[in-house]
Amino acid sequence: MRRGAAPVQWALTLACLLGSLVLVAWRQARALEAHAELDRLTRQISLARTELGDLARSVQYLEGRGRVLREAGERLGMRMPATDEMLFLTRDAG
Repeated sequence: MRRGAAPVQWALTLACLLGSLVLVAWRQARALEAHAELDRLTRQISLARTELGDLARSVQYLEGRGRVLREAGERLGMRMPATDEMLFLTRDAG
């Protein structure tokens, strides 16, 4: 019975070794996939931050006093009032 057990033990050892190798290969493949996904997300974040900066600069330009005055004059015919056209109101104490 001792001789019959040796081939079974070798077969189990070989099966465990092959199973371990397959597990390591699978785990390595999953790690590579996760790393590729991380790189993709990092690139997307970088692009989004760049776009956010561009949009912030665009908003800053569009809200700028010089542009607003120019557009108000061109589109709406508005102008800055002369000194004699200004009227300052005071709040009544009451």
